[in-house]
Amino acid sequence: MNRTGEWSIQQLARITGTTSRTLRHYDSVGLLTPSRIGAGGYRHYDQAALVRLQRILLLRELGLGLTAIAEVLAGDADTESALAAHLELLEQERERLHRRIASVRTTLDKTRRGESLMAEEMFDGFDHARYEEEVVERWGRDAYDRGDRWWRGLSAADKEGFQQRALDIAADFGRAHAAGLAPDAPEVREITRRHYEWVVAGWQGRRPGADAFAGLGEMYVSDPRFAQNYDRHGEGTAEFVRDAMLAIAMDL
Repeated sequence: MNRTGEWSIQQLARITGTTSRTLRHYDSVGLLTPSRIGAGGYRHYDQAALVRLQRILLLRELGLGLTAIAEVLAGDADTESALAAHLELLEQERERLHRRIASVRTTLDKTRRGESLMAEEMFDGFDHARYEEEVVERWGRDAYDRGDRWWRGLSAADKEGFQQRALDIAADFGRAHAAGLAPDAPEVREITRRHYEWVVAGWQGRRPGADAFAGLGEMYVSDPRFAQNYDRHGEGTAEFVRDAMLAIAMDL
């Protein structure tokens, strides 16, 4: 921040852990406009914009789509009420995380003692349904219902295995990016094909076409929740994954 109380788009991206591309996307959809645009078209953001972005990122983490976030922000009367609502949501999320920690601790303790596990205890605090509104908004009610039935039908081991595959693939992408490999290098294409098959599994056997797979890759960059999952393996990994997905999308 300089003496005028502004942040450049690069500074804001670095501070918030998002990307300049995401901030420009928020501007293009009218969600977060710069406080001013300087010489050369460089975007600058003031304190009010910083507060608004804090709200946007929180609501994204809670699973809301951009349209729903715009509606929430439009209903905020003033900064004080917005921050109060922000705090309430954070406290709700803290409670959910506390329940989640307790459920994992219970599972660990019972496993160590050789006691029987109860599903209600194991999955307390794990609420995949909190993404329902966003999935319905993007892909329709039928898509959500199919995914919900599929996920609920998996055993605990299958759910853990599915999630572990995603973690392993993301880590392999991060290592490939750190090694300086090109997104279309043979080794990277193999990782990307593993990722494609993971997506197919999550789509209950439906195979995404070129546009759908490339669009999914773009979402990995524009959506901070996905971008952070990949960029924890190295800055720029989300963009690397997107480019790798685009490279093999042409073959689909």
